[in-house]
Order: sequence, then C-alpha cells, then structure tokens
Amino acid sequence: MIDNLDIKSRCVLLAEYMVDNSATVRSCASAFGISKSTVHKDVTEKLKNTNYTLYTKVKKILERNKAERHLRGGEATRMKFSQRKHNNTKTGK
Repeated sequence: MIDNLDIKSRCVLLAEYMVDNSATVRSCASAFGISKSTVHKDVTEKLKNTNYTLYTKVKKILERNKAERHLRGGEATRMKFSQRKHNNTKTGK
C-alpha cells in the first residue's frame, strides 16, 4: 500500500494516521511496516514543506509524546518486573 506512493503522499498519509490515532512514531511505523526513522523524517522534515497545517498538528503530537515517554517507559518496566514476580511465585523461585 505505502510502497506505491510518492514521498509527498506518504508524508501526508503517515501524518493523517498520527493525528487521527494520536499515534507514536513507533506505532505508526509498525502499522505501515516501515522504519521509525522513515516515519520521523517524513513527518518532521518533508511534511513541513508539503502540508504545513498538518505538520503543526503532528508537531504537537510529537511534543506530547516526548513529554510522556518517561511515563510510558516507567509503566512498561513496572509491568515487566510485576510479571516476573508473578511467574516466580508460581514456580516457587
């Protein structure tokens, strides 16, 4: 799907997905099967010259995600060790 698009169309498609889903770069890359680097470069550099209005919306999402990333990382770590503790109590370790 995304392979057949020109760069400008791809930038707009990725940006619209991010805005519609409040998506992270990682989740957007996963949804379209492309690298995080490609998504980030498309929505931060190329989109600015293609669709500035959409660029400003994406920029707000990226700023919010950056501000929240330490919270998501902390939650993931907490869940990881909680799961380990649960598994260890089942096996008696």
